[in-house]
Amino acid sequence: MKPTCNEPEQKKRSWGLLKRRSCLVPTLRGWLALILTFILVAMMIVRRIHPFLSVNDSIPGGVLALEGWGSMTQAVAEFHRHHYDKVFVTGIPIEHGAPLSEFKSLAELGAAVLVKLGLSTNVVQAVPTPDVKRDRTYSSAAALKTWLREHNMAAPKINVFTVGPHARRSRLLYQKAMGNDVTIGVIAAPVREYNPDRWWQSSPGVRDVAGEAIAYLYVRIFFRTPKE
Repeated sequence: MKPTCNEPEQKKRSWGLLKRRSCLVPTLRGWLALILTFILVAMMIVRRIHPFLSVNDSIPGGVLALEGWGSMTQAVAEFHRHHYDKVFVTGIPIEHGAPLSEFKSLAELGAAVLVKLGLSTNVVQAVPTPDVKRDRTYSSAAALKTWLREHNMAAPKINVFTVGPHARRSRLLYQKAMGNDVTIGVIAAPVREYNPDRWWQSSPGVRDVAGEAIAYLYVRIFFRTPKE
């Protein structure tokens, strides 16, 4: 048997920059176990991500903040179910068809729909969101905070009414905008475009859930509250 090189010879050949070490690598059985574990974890995430994002955690009383593109009929049912003091409708400016419409924002359009569905004009208030290209939910919450301050109205409890997997991110952004003195609840209306229990079987479901998951992680890790 030919003798192997000893350690001094090895150091001389590599100029002292490299060192031989032994390491453990997975066997075929080990690789199979790792792949199986990865598949099981992925399946668990796929099945639980939609309920996690579509959180329902309302608080009794307070006011209802409705995002202008939400389900209006379900919002009216929610208002009658818990008898909120007021309904605020937020929403960005309408980009298409605005010159031909009496409504210049989704907030104004949503408020008009709520009135048509039976709510009193005394309890419905439109709060348009500035024309922004990013962080629209936070901008909506900030606009509502400004409206409350300008009208000397206290709202220690706010329930955000939104749709599906947008709920968890909406609550987080509203909390960041309103501050710790306000308790934020959230109601997630069911989505209609796909089956939430099989969201991965449709392109709208994949786009919705994947996009909201990424957006939620962005808010958690990178989002910083703008200085007023």
